[in-house]
Amino acid sequence: MVKFNVLLGLVAAAGVLVVAAAVNRHTVWWYAVVIVVIALLVAIYDVLQKQHSILRNYPVIGHMRFLLESIRPELQQYFIERNYDGRPYDRNVRSLIYQRSKGLHAEAAFGTEREITEPGYDYLLHSMAPVPISKTVPTVRLGGPQCTQPYDAALFNISSMSFGALSANAVRAMNKGAALGGFLHETGEGGLTAHHLEYGAPLVWEIGSGYFGCRTRDGKFDPQRFAEKSAHPNVKAILLKLSQGAKPGLGGVLPGRKVSAAIAEARGVEQGVTVISPPAHGEFSSPIELMQFIGELRRLSGGKPVGFKLCVGTRTDVLALCKAMLRTEILPDFITIDGAEGGTGAAPPEFADHVGTPLKLGLMTMHNALVGSGLRSRIKIGAAGKIAGGTDIVKALALGADFTNAARAMMMAVGCIQAQECHTNNCPVGVATQDARRARALDVEDKGDRVFNYQRGTVESAMQVLAAMGLTSFDDLGPAVVMRRVGHSSAESFEDLFEWLDEGELVRGTTRPEWERDWQRADPESFAVPKIRTA
Repeated sequence: MVKFNVLLGLVAAAGVLVVAAAVNRHTVWWYAVVIVVIALLVAIYDVLQKQHSILRNYPVIGHMRFLLESIRPELQQYFIERNYDGRPYDRNVRSLIYQRSKGLHAEAAFGTEREITEPGYDYLLHSMAPVPISKTVPTVRLGGPQCTQPYDAALFNISSMSFGALSANAVRAMNKGAALGGFLHETGEGGLTAHHLEYGAPLVWEIGSGYFGCRTRDGKFDPQRFAEKSAHPNVKAILLKLSQGAKPGLGGVLPGRKVSAAIAEARGVEQGVTVISPPAHGEFSSPIELMQFIGELRRLSGGKPVGFKLCVGTRTDVLALCKAMLRTEILPDFITIDGAEGGTGAAPPEFADHVGTPLKLGLMTMHNALVGSGLRSRIKIGAAGKIAGGTDIVKALALGADFTNAARAMMMAVGCIQAQECHTNNCPVGVATQDARRARALDVEDKGDRVFNYQRGTVESAMQVLAAMGLTSFDDLGPAVVMRRVGHSSAESFEDLFEWLDEGELVRGTTRPEWERDWQRADPESFAVPKIRTA
């Protein structure tokens, strides 16, 4: 950074030299001498330092390489990548979110730019007899037979993002939008804060392995604090986070310098001290104990809906959860599947790129497991992981979900430009930062309206797609309407590409060898993956 600043100083000095030459030719040589001396000092430093080989061989001018490298993401995004090439979200998707959040028509001219004949391309089947778009916006009842305070959730909600990861203004804006639209605002595992309560939006209080906001001084779960906070009328449901898509199997670390007084109060930790979320929960160590803890949370919350979130790993793990539900007769009210393509914060590339099941496969695995166990009708499934447009909602519901959540898309609705600086505290638009100066740029009232517009427009888009498919209810969706190109000249439906279990099939005894094998391996008394024989 010091060398980079010196380089900028040289550039600035050169600019001063040009101005001086234009104003007074007699003093320009003094400026030239100063620039030469500075360049000489930088050159000597570069030759003597041992960190960078480039600078030792190419003093001074070698800094240009680091300068260009530092702005490479911006050059790529603004001048090189095509509208549908960008990652994690391409330009077309980002434009759709921005336009829809402003209440504008998110339309594109002159046809699609995507390679729709390439293998892997997914699309939906429309009908020759489309129906009128429903004027009634559907909701989803969260709350099974063991819940006494069910809640009717929207099809599209705000996924988990903590105060601490997001600025106070970003949380407040999302809360305002959710209050206006009546859709759920998940708190993230950072605790239930005043910012989540400000506008009165319906909330899902997420609890992670750190038990922030309901923990004892030594980091254990505090039943009394949980009962007091969960009784708040704005808290409509409880979500227990087992894992997240971006980094399944890892906990989190919040450096002490980021633990402000407000964050410390919300999380129940000490200000200025690094906070560590362990990879696993301390209150349970088996699927059976997990179900018992869910039952306890439901009791302590006064009968509110309780669910858990996970990124799907092995099918054996999922089936072990189902066996635990059958044995204890304790059921979660909902299960949220987080796809491996999700992730609002920072994660090691090895995890973000190579660990965890993508959303569609995770959804189908959980849906099939619950159907085969005879439990599906009593448990709702949520989907989170790159949900951004109406077709994303329709595809998720067709493949097993009952409702959907979005995090990064909601960040874009409040101004995120995908700078990918979330973990640096240098978010340029004040969304993912605790820097008060940067966060000040985010106007809560305006951005709250944009969150409302975006959610409403996206649900309307999903309803429009449904009508084009000739269907009047999202309950009529199924895997037969989702197609995937498997070759340049062929495509198959998800119904034909994947196995779909019958109701109670696993309990009765299935004839599908892979499912039967994993069902037998699944152990409700252990999360341990069984040894698999290879010979």
